[in-house]
Amino acid sequence: MIPSVLPTYSRAPLQFVKGEGSWLIEADGRRFLDLGAGIAVNALGHAHPALVQALTDQAQKLWHVSNLYEIPQQQALADKLVAASFADTVFFTNSGTESCELAVKMARKYWYDKGHPEKTTILAFEGSFHGRSSAGIAAAGSEKMTKGFAPLLPGFRHVGWGDHDAMHAAIDDSVGAILIEPVQGEGGIRPLPDQCLKGLRALCDEKGILLILDEVQCGVARTGRLFAHEWAGVTPDIMMVAKGIGGGFPLGAVLATEEAASGMTAGTHGSTYGGNPLGCAVGCAVMDIVSAPEFLETVNARAGFLRQKLEGLVASHPDVFEGVRGLGLMLGLKCKLAPIDLVKAGYGCGVITVPAADNVVRLLPPLNISEDEISEAVNRLDFAADAVLETQG
Repeated sequence: MIPSVLPTYSRAPLQFVKGEGSWLIEADGRRFLDLGAGIAVNALGHAHPALVQALTDQAQKLWHVSNLYEIPQQQALADKLVAASFADTVFFTNSGTESCELAVKMARKYWYDKGHPEKTTILAFEGSFHGRSSAGIAAAGSEKMTKGFAPLLPGFRHVGWGDHDAMHAAIDDSVGAILIEPVQGEGGIRPLPDQCLKGLRALCDEKGILLILDEVQCGVARTGRLFAHEWAGVTPDIMMVAKGIGGGFPLGAVLATEEAASGMTAGTHGSTYGGNPLGCAVGCAVMDIVSAPEFLETVNARAGFLRQKLEGLVASHPDVFEGVRGLGLMLGLKCKLAPIDLVKAGYGCGVITVPAADNVVRLLPPLNISEDEISEAVNRLDFAADAVLETQG
């Protein structure tokens, strides 16, 4: 008999009932250091006082009102994002998947209105992840994502990650946009080198193509800059954001230049819940914290400390790990064993991590994790690595 909850997830036998900062508390009272943060969602940890206050204050006033009316909290968050980024305008969604859908629509509508309806093809990359909607799985293109869901949304062409020759060869008169994650998350914590992102921007400018960045997982201070593309000193035309922007509350956004968004006029897109007062009130509180220069400095310091500890862990367990990679507090442990084995061993040692492709375990802790918590987390990973070896030895 099918469970009452549709079984599309392979769930761990854990029931978390409370969160405190970087800690999760299981129903039986066990405490876990959370290096997953809801897969980069809980940017400020669990139950951050400023977010709790923002949510509580707004909940006592107004939860939902239609986008047929002006929403002050939505306007305030849009203004903060525009002031802190390349963007001229913002549309709010409830998730990264929804943001992908709009980014694709925006790019295609742009070219339609410019008199080039043939420019519908979007170049995407092997190993990418852009959500599980029709556009998202078509953009990713992998068999794992698409098998059984034909016919797929047309208009996507895929090239190998880092394959410059293939990318250039794939561009023809039908290509209207390039879609890429500055750091692949699900694909195994694979950062795009700064020179490659600069090259992509230059290529898009040369060919007259829109650059769409998916910063759903790597954005919102995760890499030590407010948005990951800032490290390369370039800007996109369209950017997808979600996860950390709500600090745990469902919230996403598409940021765009005035030019790229020019086709999205009244009636071309909408969302019942997107930009609701509750979500945007929390988003404002998140932005006030994570956009502060001193906060970003602390993220970079914590990232350096964590990476140093992880390098020591790798050196201590050459039979388990190959190395550390990533950017900021979006790090991956490349494993010689199945990543899920280390993740499961971590449960027994009181530490939460997240598996990814390419034999990688992801570490995506709250951005305000302390050095003491980092040290304790790596100690627990050390015990987990020992446990994996004992089990397989």
